[in-house]
Amino acid sequence: MHTIKPPSRSFGTSIRPSSLLRPSQAVKLKLVSVTQVRARSMEPGMSNGVTSVGKATNIRWHDCQIRKIDRQNLLQQKGCVIWITGLSGSGKSTLACALSQELHYRGHMTYVLDGDNLRHGLNSDLTFKAEDRAENIRRVGEVAKLFADAGVICIACLISPYRMERDACRSLLPDSTFVEVFLDCPLEICEARDPKGLYKLARAGKIKGFTGIDDPYEPPLNCEIVIKPKNGDCPSPQTMTEQVASYLQQNGFLHA
Repeated sequence: MHTIKPPSRSFGTSIRPSSLLRPSQAVKLKLVSVTQVRARSMEPGMSNGVTSVGKATNIRWHDCQIRKIDRQNLLQQKGCVIWITGLSGSGKSTLACALSQELHYRGHMTYVLDGDNLRHGLNSDLTFKAEDRAENIRRVGEVAKLFADAGVICIACLISPYRMERDACRSLLPDSTFVEVFLDCPLEICEARDPKGLYKLARAGKIKGFTGIDDPYEPPLNCEIVIKPKNGDCPSPQTMTEQVASYLQQNGFLHA
């Protein structure tokens, strides 16, 4: 494996202002219902007539002659979504960038969807209120789905603390092409790192609803990959990258 220099941004974090609240069950149920309907209604070939999806009316799905399988054959890989989840400071962005770099060196097309980066553009209109946090995850899931359909290995790294929201994104992807990676890094290690000083602010009460402090993180129950510390030390970016890349190789994602 090529030697990987970790990017200057060491660990994935998300700023959680005082207005942050845990999404309500109603918001979560709304997210699931919309994504489930969309997955059914917008699947290519499922409907040739005018239909409605969510708030959109009088729309029709248009099929193109070039399909996902054609794009995968061109790229010589299988499109998928690598969804990296974990506490702030667990190393999500570090792994995402290191994995993208390694796969690029091997000749594979990847794209990283970083939670913080997306709030600079696509999701810059969203706050950290309950409904906006749910919409943030929904949008990332939909964009990741498009990348996977294009035949790209899409690497999404977000805290995404709630199972229901992650499962809603999984439901968008067919045929086991959603690979959930859980960075099972203990809170004490993440808080000791605290690259942005957010844990310190949360402990001081200056940030409310911060995941791991006064808002819960729901660990995955059946994720594809779990990365844990060994002997109290978190794996290096190279070690984490090798674990994920090996899974992709063994499960046929790195060839058409």
